[in-house]
Parts: sequence; C-alpha cells; structure tokens
Amino acid sequence: MKIIDGHTHTELCPHGSGEKTAAMIERAIKLGFDKYCITEHAPLPRRFVKDYRGDPAGLTTASLTWNQLDDYFRLTDKLKQQYGSQIEISVGFEVDYLPGYESEIRDFLDQVGSKTEQNILSIHFMPGKDHGLWCVDYTTEDFAAGFSQWLAHPQELYRQYFQLVLQEVTADLGKFRPQRLGHFNLIQKYQDYFQLPAEFDQTNLELLKKILVIIKQQQRELDFNTAGLYKPYCNEFYPGKQITGLAKKLEIPLVFGSDAHAINEVGRGWHLWSSFNN
Repeated sequence: MKIIDGHTHTELCPHGSGEKTAAMIERAIKLGFDKYCITEHAPLPRRFVKDYRGDPAGLTTASLTWNQLDDYFRLTDKLKQQYGSQIEISVGFEVDYLPGYESEIRDFLDQVGSKTEQNILSIHFMPGKDHGLWCVDYTTEDFAAGFSQWLAHPQELYRQYFQLVLQEVTADLGKFRPQRLGHFNLIQKYQDYFQLPAEFDQTNLELLKKILVIIKQQQRELDFNTAGLYKPYCNEFYPGKQITGLAKKLEIPLVFGSDAHAINEVGRGWHLWSSFNN
C-alpha cells in the first residue's frame, strides 16, 4: 500500500507559510511517503466578489489569483522534474464549490483538467447573513457575523452546511469533476469556541447517510484531513469519528491529507489515518 499525503499547498498560497514547496516535498521523502499530491487553492470565479460578505481579507487571501496559474504550473513542473525519481508527485487543485457558480467551476476544470492528476472539491464559503456567501473558516469573528442566526441552534447550522454539501456532490461539474471531497465537516472548525456539539443529531445523520450513498455510487473519495487536530478551536480531524464510521461502512476510500501549508505540517497526523485503516 502506498503511503500518500493527498492534500498539500505551496509557497504560492496567500495564507500559507511561504516556505519553499521543495522543502515540503523533501520532508515527505524523509518521512517515507510514496506519493505527494499538490493541491493548491484554485482561483475563485471573478464575479464572486459581488456575492462575498465578511472580512475582505477572507477573500483576498483565499486562493491563487488568475494571474498565478502559469506560475503554479511552472513551479509544479519543476518539482516533478527535480523529485520525480524519489517520490511520485501529482498536481491538481483544491477547488471551491460555490452555489450558483457551477458553470464557472466547470469551465475552470475543463481548462486545467488535462494538466492535473488529482483534484479536491471543498467548501470554504456558505450562504449566511445578508443573502451573501461567508467564510466558514477565516476567523471566529467573521464566522459569528455571518452565521449568528444559527449559533443558538447548532444542529440547524450543521444542516445548512450539509445541505450545501448535498448540492456539492450532485453538481454537474463536467468530465473533470474532482474525485475527492475535502475536509467534509469544516463547519466544525470552531466547535470549541462556540461550544458546538461534536456529534450530529439524527436529522443530520440521515442527511449525511444520503450524501455518503451518493458519494459511494459516484466512486468518489473523502479527504481524511488531519489539519483540524491542530486548530485551536477544533481539536478533531476532518471528517470526524461519526462521518468516518459511516464512510467506512460504505467502503468509501478515505485518503490521508495533512493539508500542509508549511514544512512542519507535511504528513502531520498520519498515525491517526493509519490507526483507522488497520
């Protein structure tokens, strides 16, 4: 079985450490990984700025810009040439699912699909206050401003998020549709800060089962993302124990991803994925 870090970022990421991607790959080699997947945040649709609410920095630091695409492929091509004999490197994007932007997402995937090997589809923005889209994971202040109407009823907050996940998995994104769903329960990133429940109620569990059956039918994968373990108000891996248990019953592949944005984050938490898969 290959040891894979299936979700990592680069020195081009505007909210990353800025450390060299080459050094991140060298750490993966030292740790004994066989495969390293580079999945930088894809540029957001140009018109998204009109629907975005919240802290402006949550938008400007979210992803690559359109002008950086050529730089990204030059960087990743160079890394493949430099380290390809030591570790298998795949290149792709972490693409945001945004409701109402399916055609733009599909156009982007059509543009880059032939140049990529693995892509992840994630949710970082959700409809909230003022009929706009708000960051799910930028700051606690921004989260409270966007989703305050549900904080007293956290299972309804979760239901809103997983209804969006249902849209995500059923969206027509074309022949290059990403095969992996990223950090499936990112809505729980601030669970300790807002004292949100760690477990989902029966209504949400039924919704999750419906979503996971679709993922199974589509032969897609889930991102087993350990980044949440190291977030101060999450302290749990994504997608968490309940969802992981349901996914394993359906035999949905769970692909380890450190979601590394820095050298010391590469491979972090691998032992947890290993314990769930032994």
